[in-house]
Amino acid sequence: MRSASLGVLAAVILLASSAQAADNAAVKEKADVCAGCHGDNGISQTENIPSLAGQLDQFIQWQLVFFRAGARKNEQMQPIVEQLSNEDIRNLGAYFASLTPFKGGKDDNPDLSEKGKQAAAGRRCASCHGDTFAGTKAVARIAGQREEYLVEALHDYKSGVRSGGAQAAMADVAYPLSDEEITALAHYLSHL
Repeated sequence: MRSASLGVLAAVILLASSAQAADNAAVKEKADVCAGCHGDNGISQTENIPSLAGQLDQFIQWQLVFFRAGARKNEQMQPIVEQLSNEDIRNLGAYFASLTPFKGGKDDNPDLSEKGKQAAAGRRCASCHGDTFAGTKAVARIAGQREEYLVEALHDYKSGVRSGGAQAAMADVAYPLSDEEITALAHYLSHL
């Protein structure tokens, strides 16, 4: 009787691991579509395209839902996310969250970073994005993000062009920032 129970348990474990391997392959296949723009392993090499590696699971999921629903608009993203199921979105969130985030390179302008650090403190960026700017729950990881992408995102929040998610909070934060502060803040964050 005991050997029969062990045999059933072994079969269940084998089937579960086979299903997990198939699920992992399906997620990797979906993520490979993302790599065309967001880079291998979620590290973007393309100007104005964010890195996804290390983004928080909930943040990725919400952004994909916003794109799919049309609350966030992007010509390249819309046709891709229209085809994603809720399960795909959950799996992609978990996948990108599991990847090692980009660590900002050597800071070539420490004076600009210091101004950015002051702007981050003055606008209380850490209150939502965390002390290390690695994000929290459904709030984006901004540490190590592409510098020009951060500049564009802050300008879009400031002008009201960007919608979906924390648009109201981010518009409130970005609106009073000068162009110089936006540049400094993006430089600082991208080198963390």
